[in-house]
Amino acid sequence: MIKNIIFDFGDIFINLDKQVVFRALQDNGIQEFLPKYHIINEEFEVGKISPQEFVERLQPDFPHLKPQSIIDIWNSMLLDFPEYRLNFLENLAGENRFRLFLLSNTNALHIPHVTKVMGTENYGRFKNAFEQFYLSHEIHLRKPTHEVFQFVLEQNNLNPEHTLFIDDTKENTDAANKLGIKTWNLLVGKEDVVHLKDRL
Repeated sequence: MIKNIIFDFGDIFINLDKQVVFRALQDNGIQEFLPKYHIINEEFEVGKISPQEFVERLQPDFPHLKPQSIIDIWNSMLLDFPEYRLNFLENLAGENRFRLFLLSNTNALHIPHVTKVMGTENYGRFKNAFEQFYLSHEIHLRKPTHEVFQFVLEQNNLNPEHTLFIDDTKENTDAANKLGIKTWNLLVGKEDVVHLKDRL
């Protein structure tokens, strides 16, 4: 029986355009997402580098762009947060049937932007629906490492067999599954988190 649910954030609740950064790179003559960008992004997502350092590391590849333009490109992958998903989450929390957790790979630029997109009140409603709200840059751990899932399980005394993890990235759900956590690798565009109860 599922007693605990751990949710991803991007493309589970808030819609994303994951290709927008790649398109911006192409517009600037860079035809692929180079390994160094993955490294910079991962370091940023676990809080190893500050927003200023993040921009400074990217700036040489975008010499004609101001720092704020680089920030705007990075944040433009964040789209809308549909009200019906927020209502679904609040209703789920109100049932007190499950313990609810958020576990998101994110960074110190995205969260202020999300708050701006959603509005402070709605972001507060979202955050308050969860027992714990884990952001990778705050806990210095990111998916799909086993350590991040172990951290959430141990911090909250969760039995993996009674825990469901929902994420749109198969690499992440595969990693959780290896620890005995039940998973739903949500197919973006074909499935929606509001249909959760059909999966239980």
